[in-house]
Amino acid sequence: MERKIIECVPNFSEGNDLEKIREITDVIESVAGVKLLDVDPGKDTNRTVVTFVGSPDDVSEAAFLAVKKASEIIDMSKHHGEHPRMGATDVCPFIPVSGITMEETVSYARRVAERIGNDLGIPVFCYENSAFKEERRNLASCRAGEYEGLGKKLSDPLWKPDFGPAVFNVRSGATAVGARDFLVAFNVNLNTTSTRRANAIAYDVREKGRPAREGGHPDGKLIRDKKGENVMIPGSLKSVKAIGWYIAEYGVAQISMNLTDISVTPVHVAFDEVCRKADARGVRVTGSELVGLIPLKAMLDAGRYFLDKQQRSGGVSDDELIKIAVKSMGLDEIQKFIPEEKIIEYVMETKGRERLISMNLKEFMNETASESPAPGGGSVSAYMGALGVALGTMVANLSSHKRGWDDKWKEYSEWALMGKEIQNKLLDLVDEDTEAFNMILKAYALPKKSEEEISKRNQAVQDATKNAILVPYKVMETALPAFALLREMVEKGNPTSVSDAGVGALALRASVKGAFLNVRINAMGLDDKTFAADIIARGCTIETKAMMEEEAIIKLVESMIVKGQ
Repeated sequence: MERKIIECVPNFSEGNDLEKIREITDVIESVAGVKLLDVDPGKDTNRTVVTFVGSPDDVSEAAFLAVKKASEIIDMSKHHGEHPRMGATDVCPFIPVSGITMEETVSYARRVAERIGNDLGIPVFCYENSAFKEERRNLASCRAGEYEGLGKKLSDPLWKPDFGPAVFNVRSGATAVGARDFLVAFNVNLNTTSTRRANAIAYDVREKGRPAREGGHPDGKLIRDKKGENVMIPGSLKSVKAIGWYIAEYGVAQISMNLTDISVTPVHVAFDEVCRKADARGVRVTGSELVGLIPLKAMLDAGRYFLDKQQRSGGVSDDELIKIAVKSMGLDEIQKFIPEEKIIEYVMETKGRERLISMNLKEFMNETASESPAPGGGSVSAYMGALGVALGTMVANLSSHKRGWDDKWKEYSEWALMGKEIQNKLLDLVDEDTEAFNMILKAYALPKKSEEEISKRNQAVQDATKNAILVPYKVMETALPAFALLREMVEKGNPTSVSDAGVGALALRASVKGAFLNVRINAMGLDDKTFAADIIARGCTIETKAMMEEEAIIKLVESMIVKGQ
């Protein structure tokens, strides 16, 4: 189950006083679940760019606290710097990373903007995707006039803030809060030292393209429109900015790109297009490098893309997909590509808390057998399901590579991809089930001295119990569709692997039945009997379907084994 992760990159109007910067980053890090990725102070600009990631709620809280702290310790009436600015927190953009849409991110950005305006009395303009008005999408328009022109700007009804008072806040100025796409800084290495050739390739691919010239000759006269502006010939890649330069440290020229929307132009598409354009100019691409971080999905998509070009199944492990992506794009040419340092989700992994799915088989078994009541049957049920699906995925991958079945590779690859998606969801549920149990323990540990405390404790217990019912139910819902994969592999997969698919069906049925036992026992402690009865009724239906599927698959496996004897 893909985690909802957003990134926030606020810019604060302080780049010299490291103590003030630390005060701001301290409040960000005080929010559990938030990971501070980068702090980049600039002396001449007198501005610091901070980057942090986490769940939407945690990031929203950290962003508000950071803006609040900045308003307390930064006095804009005394601020001077080279960079345009209008507030103590000048801009505060939110960026969807994984498991969340832009629309959802916009709603979080607007909620934070409203809170800043109402609670802190700071005028807030919403820009980019969170803008309420088209003329405010552009940050430059929102910031026009800067801090010094804010008093006049706020007196104009056309520039009434989206949130907060239309009053000049002398100390804090104004803040722009936005939602924008994730930007990936991606450089492609060339086997040349020529900046001119690198720039030519950059102009070939970047969306803006190059100025048109008479006769199409590079030295021809520039063609201008009626307004006197250059007529541009667009490049081949949308949402891409690019320039060519020479890097003395590496001794080669590079195409330096900003991929401003990787849902439009992913890294692997940009890489391949640069390869094509470079080859057309007699230049070869030798590798690439990522500047900063990248979402896991972007690397997995790249791995699948390059496997697909080889007519190989993309339903392999995340580690294998990342390895394929790194090797295919030469991401380790300049320096070793370390996923734990370059992929956002891996950087975010909480240190000091070992996730169950990060344990090896022996560690997981020993942890299950220990005196601790968790992990228990729910986590084990989810893991059994993941193993059952994995056997189906294995058969699909084997079938996609079977000699003589070359024309079927795509079909089996799609089945393998389906299996891998279900595997990953079930693996996440291994930890979710244990976390759900721990939530119940925490709820029971809440104080109960006063009537108010007792009421809050009881509500927390009921909320935690409901979650402890829903998690194993999600295991059941997630596991059931995998029977279709196992049946398909028994009927049409590699005939020497039908027993593997059969074992997968047995494990899957055990997963569903085991999860249902947890649903039922946890439902006993829920006061909302209507909710409990509804979940149990739906669970009964899933359990019956799982039993029928497993029996049909085993019957088919048995008949095939007997036939082959």
